[in-house]
This record gives sequence, structure tokens and C-alpha cells, in this order.
Amino acid sequence: MMKKSGSIIEAAAGAVIFVIGLVLCFHNYVQKGNTAYAVSLLVAIAGVIVLIAGICNIVSKGERKPVDTKVLAQAALCAALCYVGATFIKIDVPVGTEKTMFHFGNVFCVLAALLIGGAWGGLAGAVGMTISDLTTAYVTSAPKTFILKLCIGLIVGFVAHKLFHLSKDHSAKYVTVATIVSSVCGMAFNIVADPVVGYFYKSYLLGVPQDLAKALAKIGAITTSVNAVIAVIVATIIYLALRPVMKKTGMLREL
Repeated sequence: MMKKSGSIIEAAAGAVIFVIGLVLCFHNYVQKGNTAYAVSLLVAIAGVIVLIAGICNIVSKGERKPVDTKVLAQAALCAALCYVGATFIKIDVPVGTEKTMFHFGNVFCVLAALLIGGAWGGLAGAVGMTISDLTTAYVTSAPKTFILKLCIGLIVGFVAHKLFHLSKDHSAKYVTVATIVSSVCGMAFNIVADPVVGYFYKSYLLGVPQDLAKALAKIGAITTSVNAVIAVIVATIIYLALRPVMKKTGMLREL
């Protein structure tokens, strides 16, 4: 009972922090510019993480296992790779006063989910690429990025580890097919969701004219599709190369 009460308080605190951060985001975006907006968004993200942790504690059955520090280290490394892939391994495409880009961030988001699971991989991708947005010209896209990259990780992780049980022993052909299918599922979601969410986000939340928002969504669909193909190919190659080495050294997480 004590544990459950603490979890409820944790979830409530996360919800309050998230709401405060969200309110400050809209206020600071209009009134104070990108720096205050970025700080407010970090507060909102922290609230979401605390809220999710509290909810997980509430619904969990039995004693909760402590988080392996190895998993935390891998998640942090994946988040850093997502940041680097989105910030430095990219080509910006100006579209009027807005921008879109070809980048490698999704590669490491998918790879993270394949290596350490959907929840940790999704959070690594969401945090790494959101920080990238907050420190570049894409600051206004940060909330959308956090949600979409978290969803990509969850989808890839679910297909890879819940349906295919990828971390178990399988033939090379099975592992290859499972890796490709899992990556395609996550990227297929992104191809559909990114331009659709982007249109409504820019049009109704940021006040971008609908014609411009539609044009940006169409161009975004093209860059998102190219990024998806890159992510599937490169993430699959890297995972298939890393898997036997990590399995041999005991670094591959059993899911």
C-alpha cells in the first residue's frame, strides 16, 4: 500500500510538472522567444518522464526489478547517438521561412529499440532528438519530435521483441527478416504520422497559415520517406553487425 501511494504521488507530481511546463511552453513561445521556450519544454518533458514512471509503478505487479546500470548506460549512449545523427549528420532543406532535413537521427532511434527494447529505445530517441531540436533551428518542432520518436521506439521494440523475440537465439535469416520487418513497421508509422501531425501542429498550435502548412507537410512527407529508407537500411546493417559481438560479450539485453 505504501509503495502504491508513493507511485500515485509520483504520477500526480509528473502530471503537475508536465502541465506547468506545457503552459509555460505556449506562453514563452509567444512572449519570450526560443530560449525560454526550450527551457519550458524541458520541464514538460521531465514531467512526462516522471508521470510515465509513476504510472508504470502503479500498474506493475509484484516486486519491481531494479534497472540495470548497463541498460541506463546503453540508453544514454543511444540518446547521444540520436542527438549526433540529427544535429550533425544531416542536410537542411529550406522551405520558405521553415526548414526540413535529411538526417540520421531515426537510424539510431530504430537501433536503440532493437538493442535495448521499445521503452528505453523510444525514450533514448525522443530525448536525444528533442535536445537536437532545442539546440538548433528546429526548436518549435521539439514537442512533435518527442512524441513521434517515442512512438517509433515503442513500435519497433514491440514488433522486434514481443512478436519476433529478437533477443533470443534464432537463425541468421530469421534475425535479418525480423530486424527488417520491425524497422519497417516503425518507419511506416513515421511516414504517415510525421506529415499529418506536423500539419495540425503547425496549423493549429503554431498558427502557420494552412496553405503553407499543407505545403510543408507534402515536402516533409518526401524527406520523411527518404529518412525512413535510410533508417531501415543503416539500422539493420549496424544491428546485424553488433548483435553477435554484444551477445558474445553479454552486452545484448535479453527481452
